[in-house]
Amino acid sequence: MAIFWEQLERYQPVVVKMLTKSLEKGRISHAYLFEGQRGTGKKAMSLLLAKSLFCLHRSGIKPCNECRNCRRIDSGNHPDVHVIEPDGQSIKKEQIEMLQQEFAKMAVESDRKLYIIEHADKMTTNAANSLLKFLEEPRPGTVAILLTEQYHRLLETIISRCQVFSFKPIPPALLANYLAEQQIPPHIALLAAHVTNSHEEALELGRDDWFAQARKIVLQLYEMLKKNDLQALFFIHDQWIPHFQEKQQIDLGLDLLLYIYKDMLHIQLGQQDKIIYRDKIDDLQQWALSCSQRQIVKSMEMILQAKARLNTTNMSVQLLMEQLILDLKEGKVFV
Repeated sequence: MAIFWEQLERYQPVVVKMLTKSLEKGRISHAYLFEGQRGTGKKAMSLLLAKSLFCLHRSGIKPCNECRNCRRIDSGNHPDVHVIEPDGQSIKKEQIEMLQQEFAKMAVESDRKLYIIEHADKMTTNAANSLLKFLEEPRPGTVAILLTEQYHRLLETIISRCQVFSFKPIPPALLANYLAEQQIPPHIALLAAHVTNSHEEALELGRDDWFAQARKIVLQLYEMLKKNDLQALFFIHDQWIPHFQEKQQIDLGLDLLLYIYKDMLHIQLGQQDKIIYRDKIDDLQQWALSCSQRQIVKSMEMILQAKARLNTTNMSVQLLMEQLILDLKEGKVFV
């Protein structure tokens, strides 16, 4: 799907404004570093910049997204635009050397060549040193774009040779509006927008029946917790474990449970605009009356501890969830 300047302007206005000025003045850096969380538009921006530089029918600084060059960049087939990705767990020296050899040749269709290195922080030491030499002696017309979610893992010498653009997390409300435009129900859209900052992942979740059912199960679990330990434990066996099977799914389920407590805390603090389960506002207000802020915070800590145990040990999911249920009840959050 083609990405347009107008779309990225909504999510990364500062980055787009600065790059727009650079393009308008014809002052293109030989190396850029786009850093920020996953899903904040770094890859989309890099491809959009590439299209702005190679587009055959540019309108001002904006690419047409329809000409042969724009289409080939979208499909990864432009001979003067190269994308380097990790080979397995890392980007190896041989990949950078092959890139250097390719860029030693004349550009095929213009006087410019551009390369994008995804997950630049995953370069081996030898690969990073090879790239550093490449950045120190850039060839005329060469543009490098490095993408990273782990800015602190890059060599300072590489960072110093790039123009750095920081991509900010996309506000959940803005992402939820985008999902609503894609016909995702509002209550699902808002939840998905808090689970991930990625457009693609949020849209996938919004359209996934599994996610909608996960939301329902988590809300039911909270209802069971208010009644008695035994009923909640039975519910874990009958509903939770069959639905949340993979570790990533369990972790997500715990996040959804955590959001219920966050919502109750927001209600007690008078921050209704931050509520995620907005279609459950009446229930949340009643639940929030039954406990103190201290109890809510304590319950949130218990859930976070369960998430930590899940991600650091091979603990049985059944034992993990049973212990969490008992901990939450022992905390006397419900009255």
